[in-house]
Amino acid sequence: MSNPPFGFGFPDPDKRRENEPSNSGGEQQPGSGADAFQQLGQMLSQLGQMLSQAGSSSGPVNYDLAKQIALQRLAGSGGSSMGFSAGDQSGDTAVRDAAHLAELWLDEATILPAGASTTVAWTARDWVDKTLPTWQRLCDPVAKQVSGAWMQALPEEAKQAAGPLLSMVGQMGGMAFGSQLGNALAELASEVLTSTEVGLPLGPATTSALLPANIEKFTEGLERPGSEVMVFLAAREAAHQRLFAHVPWLRQRLLATVEEFAHGITVDTSALEQLAGQVDPSNPASIEQAMSSGLLEPKTTPEQQAALNRLETLLALVEGWVDVVVAEAVGDRLPGADALRETLRRRRATGGPAEQTFATLVGLELRPRRMRAASALWKLVGDRHGMDKRDQLWSHPDLMPTAEDLDDPMEFADRLGRSGEAIDDLDPIAELERTRQAEEQAKSDEPGDQDDSGESGSKG
Repeated sequence: MSNPPFGFGFPDPDKRRENEPSNSGGEQQPGSGADAFQQLGQMLSQLGQMLSQAGSSSGPVNYDLAKQIALQRLAGSGGSSMGFSAGDQSGDTAVRDAAHLAELWLDEATILPAGASTTVAWTARDWVDKTLPTWQRLCDPVAKQVSGAWMQALPEEAKQAAGPLLSMVGQMGGMAFGSQLGNALAELASEVLTSTEVGLPLGPATTSALLPANIEKFTEGLERPGSEVMVFLAAREAAHQRLFAHVPWLRQRLLATVEEFAHGITVDTSALEQLAGQVDPSNPASIEQAMSSGLLEPKTTPEQQAALNRLETLLALVEGWVDVVVAEAVGDRLPGADALRETLRRRRATGGPAEQTFATLVGLELRPRRMRAASALWKLVGDRHGMDKRDQLWSHPDLMPTAEDLDDPMEFADRLGRSGEAIDDLDPIAELERTRQAEEQAKSDEPGDQDDSGESGSKG
């Protein structure tokens, strides 16, 4: 992990100082007891005000604060001043027209039917609002483990002495995580092009979403017409939605693997003693310096590394399949398709906003090498065995290529040819439909709150 995960990053101290109230009450210097008590009172007053303004969110992450910060930053950054933007009729029309054309082309390139029942144009603010529930599922397990590690690290005497203050510490931790998440989401929302650019099903189920204002900014650096870029990105979004809608196990497997990684987070509590020696209670800056020293950065266990490898492989297989299917669907219909395809690959390879944000929040970096390898594997399988057999592999997780297969796609293609009869006997759409019906039947058998469980199940 090149970036510390959730809760181990700290805001820019310069930005923090900009938000601190100036001392208009005189040139009081620390030292006297009266001054110390006055400063303590001011600090507690500010803390209480901050906690009351941060919203009523409970839990390891203050999501009210995260949303507040993200929307405030986006409001201050402004938007696109030319062309169409989300919320305008021209933007909505352009997105719908591009999606309709993309779906027609994709019908010829995959056996998976259309997955989105609606296509919408989002603003950056819409993206924050609509994807926050999924970010909550991704971030909660990491934040819980980090918070739990801190509490376990405290000596028993300290826990007893702190008493009720521990709940305030928990609130402060939730605010710290919320602030980190809010700033990350604002940065990502200002640049992300579609709802699935991170490679995960972040938005509502069966909804394709494009961000026209961000796409316009992205197009400015390219020598291609805006309509061409829009159709290409709409095809990528629609291809993702076909997978997430018609491969029932995929959404759950992706999100559950992130949770599995988070459950293994531990902090080296022996580092606390070393940390304590670096802290000067009269100098708040020393606390931040000590915290950012890396002493308390969680260590990646072998089990976590295995979970990360599985997640990287699955994300690479998703992205590689989308890359190949979109290339085949678009074909020669868009003159700049090859250039756009390579531009998006480079956007990933250079650590675009999606990768950087995900690495900061979850501790995972997507490796472009895996993505290109997955694309090469899907292309080889399609060329040798046809589109049907390629897409039938998604009908069950046990049929999917592994990380080792990405290292040797030729051997996987040969093995697939030898075992192809078993796959040929499968009707993938029927298999997926049977899986879906079984899940719906299980939900209907549960007593009470059937609507809620159904909604939860549809979102992964």
